[in-house]
Amino acid sequence: QVRLVESGGGKVLTGGSLRLSCVASGSTGSIYTLGWYRQAPGKQRELVATITRGGNTNYADSVKGRFTISRDNAKSTVYLQMNSLLPEDTAVYYCNANGWTGNFWGQGTQVTVSP
Repeated sequence: QVRLVESGGGKVLTGGSLRLSCVASGSTGSIYTLGWYRQAPGKQRELVATITRGGNTNYADSVKGRFTISRDNAKSTVYLQMNSLLPEDTAVYYCNANGWTGNFWGQGTQVTVSP
């Protein structure tokens, strides 16, 4: 089992920045991919960014050039630096861990961007 705890959400104005963190505990050695997903009201959960153990990254087109995902394997932590935030980035952001023991989700952290 893997437990994920997110932090760093909040409220910002358009153009602002936030940094999300997610700390994994438990069977962290089994994790291959860490990622961030988001879900806005009335919409399906969508991929934001993922990063593999080796550092390969993947981003949604809507966040490319604005968001950066990074990972500290020694600390079992994944980060999401979000710059140039837009109102359409408003959502609950979820941390995800995927590996040979399964697929796990954090509880989510709210990000609200005001015009």
